Amino acid sequence: MSPRLEKLSASLKSALGDKITDFNTHVGEITIRINPADIMEVCGILRDHEELKFEQLIDLCGIDYSDFGEGTWAGPRFAVAYHLLSVSLNHRVRLKVFAADDEFPVLASVVNVWSTANWFEREAFDLYGLMFEGHPDLRRLLTDYGFVGHPFRKDFPMIGNVEMRYDPDQQRVVYQPVSIEERNNVPRIIRDEGFHRG
Repeated sequence: MSPRLEKLSASLKSALGDKITDFNTHVGEITIRINPADIMEVCGILRDHEELKFEQLIDLCGIDYSDFGEGTWAGPRFAVAYHLLSVSLNHRVRLKVFAADDEFPVLASVVNVWSTANWFEREAFDLYGLMFEGHPDLRRLLTDYGFVGHPFRKDFPMIGNVEMRYDPDQQRVVYQPVSIEERNNVPRIIRDEGFHRG
Protein backbone atom coordinates (compact mmCIF):
# COMPACT_ATOMS: atom_id res chain seq x y z
CA MET A 1 0.00 0.00 0.00
CA SER A 2 1.32 3.44 -0.93
CA PRO A 3 2.11 5.99 1.81
CA ARG A 4 -0.76 8.22 0.58
CA LEU A 5 -3.21 5.33 0.83
CA GLU A 6 -1.90 4.39 4.27
CA LYS A 7 -2.37 7.97 5.45
CA LEU A 8 -5.93 8.09 4.08
CA SER A 9 -6.72 4.70 5.67
CA ALA A 10 -5.48 5.92 9.04
CA SER A 11 -7.47 9.16 8.73
CA LEU A 12 -10.67 7.31 7.82
CA LYS A 13 -10.30 4.85 10.70
CA SER A 14 -9.50 7.64 13.15
CA ALA A 15 -12.38 9.86 12.06
CA LEU A 16 -15.05 7.17 11.72
CA GLY A 17 -13.96 4.63 14.34
CA ASP A 18 -16.53 1.92 15.01
CA LYS A 19 -18.93 3.38 12.40
CA ILE A 20 -16.91 1.38 9.85
CA THR A 21 -18.27 -2.18 9.64
CA ASP A 22 -15.93 -3.28 6.84
CA PHE A 23 -12.74 -1.77 5.42
CA ASN A 24 -11.29 -3.02 2.16
CA THR A 25 -8.37 -1.90 0.01
CA HIS A 26 -8.16 -3.31 -3.51
CA VAL A 27 -6.16 -2.11 -6.54
CA GLY A 28 -5.34 1.16 -4.82
CA GLU A 29 -8.93 1.99 -3.88
CA ILE A 30 -10.50 2.08 -0.43
CA THR A 31 -14.05 0.87 0.17
CA ILE A 32 -15.66 1.36 3.55
CA ARG A 33 -18.97 -0.11 4.61
CA ILE A 34 -21.24 1.40 7.25
CA ASN A 35 -24.67 0.71 8.74
CA PRO A 36 -27.63 2.53 7.18
CA ALA A 37 -28.49 4.25 10.47
CA ASP A 38 -25.10 6.04 10.42
CA ILE A 39 -25.22 7.39 6.89
CA MET A 40 -25.94 11.06 7.64
CA GLU A 41 -23.39 11.32 10.44
CA VAL A 42 -20.68 9.52 8.44
CA CYS A 43 -21.28 11.57 5.29
CA GLY A 44 -21.04 14.78 7.30
CA ILE A 45 -17.72 13.65 8.79
CA LEU A 46 -16.38 12.60 5.37
CA ARG A 47 -17.22 16.04 3.97
CA ASP A 48 -16.11 18.22 6.90
CA HIS A 49 -13.23 16.42 8.64
CA GLU A 50 -9.94 18.33 8.21
CA GLU A 51 -7.98 15.24 7.05
CA LEU A 52 -10.70 13.95 4.70
CA LYS A 53 -12.52 16.88 3.01
CA PHE A 54 -14.60 14.87 0.55
CA GLU A 55 -16.24 17.92 -1.00
CA GLN A 56 -17.65 16.10 -4.01
CA LEU A 57 -19.96 13.17 -4.53
CA ILE A 58 -18.87 12.14 -8.01
CA ASP A 59 -21.21 9.16 -8.36
CA LEU A 60 -23.88 7.21 -6.53
CA CYS A 61 -25.10 3.89 -7.85
CA GLY A 62 -27.47 1.15 -6.81
CA ILE A 63 -26.36 -2.48 -6.62
CA ASP A 64 -28.51 -5.62 -6.69
CA TYR A 65 -26.71 -8.55 -5.05
CA SER A 66 -29.51 -11.10 -5.61
CA ASP A 67 -27.41 -13.51 -7.73
CA PHE A 68 -23.98 -12.37 -6.56
CA GLY A 69 -21.35 -15.09 -6.22
CA GLU A 70 -23.43 -17.50 -8.31
CA GLY A 71 -26.11 -17.57 -5.64
CA THR A 72 -23.77 -17.92 -2.66
CA TRP A 73 -24.42 -14.37 -1.37
CA ALA A 74 -26.26 -14.47 1.96
CA GLY A 75 -26.28 -10.76 2.82
CA PRO A 76 -28.81 -8.01 2.09
CA ARG A 77 -29.93 -7.69 -1.52
CA PHE A 78 -29.63 -3.95 -2.22
CA ALA A 79 -26.77 -1.55 -1.61
CA VAL A 80 -25.75 1.94 -2.63
CA ALA A 81 -22.15 2.84 -3.45
CA TYR A 82 -21.11 6.47 -3.00
CA HIS A 83 -17.93 7.54 -4.82
CA LEU A 84 -16.37 10.53 -3.11
CA LEU A 85 -13.59 12.87 -4.18
CA SER A 86 -11.52 15.32 -2.19
CA VAL A 87 -10.35 17.94 -4.67
CA SER A 88 -8.30 19.83 -2.08
CA LEU A 89 -6.48 16.72 -0.77
CA ASN A 90 -6.54 14.68 -4.00
CA HIS A 91 -7.91 11.39 -2.74
CA ARG A 92 -10.98 9.20 -3.26
CA VAL A 93 -13.04 6.73 -1.27
CA ARG A 94 -15.99 4.45 -1.95
CA LEU A 95 -18.67 4.26 0.73
CA LYS A 96 -21.03 1.28 0.61
CA VAL A 97 -24.31 1.04 2.51
CA PHE A 98 -26.73 -1.90 2.41
CA ALA A 99 -30.47 -1.33 2.79
CA ALA A 100 -31.87 -3.24 5.76
CA ASP A 101 -35.10 -4.38 4.05
CA ASP A 102 -34.94 -6.31 0.76
CA GLU A 103 -38.68 -5.89 0.10
CA PHE A 104 -38.70 -2.12 0.57
CA PRO A 105 -35.10 -0.83 0.46
CA VAL A 106 -34.82 2.60 2.11
CA LEU A 107 -31.79 4.75 2.89
CA ALA A 108 -31.49 8.34 4.05
CA SER A 109 -31.01 10.89 1.27
CA VAL A 110 -27.64 12.66 1.26
CA VAL A 111 -28.90 15.60 -0.82
CA ASN A 112 -28.37 17.91 2.17
CA VAL A 113 -24.71 16.83 2.35
CA TRP A 114 -23.94 16.84 -1.40
CA SER A 115 -26.54 18.48 -3.64
CA THR A 116 -25.31 16.43 -6.61
CA ALA A 117 -26.96 13.39 -4.97
CA ASN A 118 -30.34 14.67 -6.18
CA TRP A 119 -30.34 13.15 -9.66
CA PHE A 120 -28.11 10.21 -8.67
CA GLU A 121 -30.67 9.16 -6.04
CA ARG A 122 -33.51 9.61 -8.53
CA GLU A 123 -31.66 7.35 -10.96
CA ALA A 124 -31.12 4.66 -8.28
CA PHE A 125 -34.82 4.91 -7.38
CA ASP A 126 -35.89 4.63 -11.01
CA LEU A 127 -33.62 1.75 -11.99
CA TYR A 128 -33.42 -0.25 -8.73
CA GLY A 129 -36.45 0.83 -6.71
CA LEU A 130 -34.26 2.18 -3.90
CA MET A 131 -36.07 4.73 -1.75
CA PHE A 132 -34.27 7.76 -0.30
CA GLU A 133 -35.94 9.16 2.79
CA GLY A 134 -35.86 12.96 2.84
CA HIS A 135 -35.25 13.38 -0.89
CA PRO A 136 -36.96 16.60 -2.07
CA ASP A 137 -38.37 15.18 -5.34
CA LEU A 138 -38.00 11.40 -5.64
CA ARG A 139 -39.56 10.45 -8.98
CA ARG A 140 -38.49 8.62 -12.10
CA LEU A 141 -35.65 10.14 -14.07
CA LEU A 142 -34.80 7.88 -17.01
CA THR A 143 -37.89 5.76 -17.63
CA ASP A 144 -41.37 6.94 -18.52
CA TYR A 145 -43.75 7.86 -15.68
CA GLY A 146 -45.99 4.92 -16.63
CA PHE A 147 -43.11 2.45 -16.61
CA VAL A 148 -43.80 -0.70 -14.59
CA GLY A 149 -40.97 -2.03 -12.40
CA HIS A 150 -37.30 -1.21 -12.05
CA PRO A 151 -35.22 -2.35 -15.05
CA PHE A 152 -31.81 -2.85 -13.35
CA ARG A 153 -33.13 -5.33 -10.81
CA LYS A 154 -31.88 -8.79 -11.65
CA ASP A 155 -35.38 -10.26 -11.54
CA PHE A 156 -36.71 -7.76 -14.11
CA PRO A 157 -37.56 -9.50 -17.44
CA MET A 158 -35.17 -8.59 -20.26
CA ILE A 159 -38.05 -7.79 -22.60
CA GLY A 160 -39.88 -5.70 -20.00
CA ASN A 161 -43.50 -5.84 -18.92
CA VAL A 162 -45.25 -3.29 -21.13
CA GLU A 163 -44.46 -1.30 -24.23
CA MET A 164 -45.77 2.03 -25.38
CA ARG A 165 -46.57 3.15 -28.87
CA TYR A 166 -48.48 5.89 -30.61
CA ASP A 167 -51.96 4.75 -31.68
CA PRO A 168 -53.08 6.76 -34.73
CA ASP A 169 -56.75 5.80 -34.23
CA GLN A 170 -56.82 7.09 -30.63
CA GLN A 171 -54.30 9.85 -31.45
CA ARG A 172 -52.39 9.25 -28.24
CA VAL A 173 -49.68 7.12 -26.70
CA VAL A 174 -50.99 3.78 -25.40
CA TYR A 175 -49.49 1.10 -23.18
CA GLN A 176 -49.92 -2.55 -24.03
CA PRO A 177 -48.41 -5.90 -23.06
CA VAL A 178 -45.02 -6.58 -24.61
CA SER A 179 -45.32 -7.99 -28.13
CA ILE A 180 -41.65 -8.99 -28.47
CA GLU A 181 -41.05 -12.73 -28.46
CA GLU A 182 -38.42 -13.96 -26.04
CA ARG A 183 -35.25 -15.13 -27.69
CA ASN A 184 -31.98 -16.67 -26.63
CA ASN A 185 -29.27 -14.01 -26.44
CA VAL A 186 -26.41 -16.39 -25.69
CA PRO A 187 -24.07 -16.61 -28.71
CA ARG A 188 -23.75 -20.11 -30.15
CA ILE A 189 -19.98 -20.21 -29.72
CA ILE A 190 -20.19 -20.10 -25.91
CA ARG A 191 -23.23 -22.32 -25.41
CA ASP A 192 -22.74 -25.50 -23.49
CA GLU A 193 -23.10 -28.75 -25.41
CA GLY A 194 -26.72 -29.83 -25.30
CA PHE A 195 -27.88 -26.36 -24.26
CA HIS A 196 -31.64 -26.03 -24.29
CA ARG A 197 -34.18 -23.50 -23.08
CA GLY A 198 -36.42 -24.57 -20.35
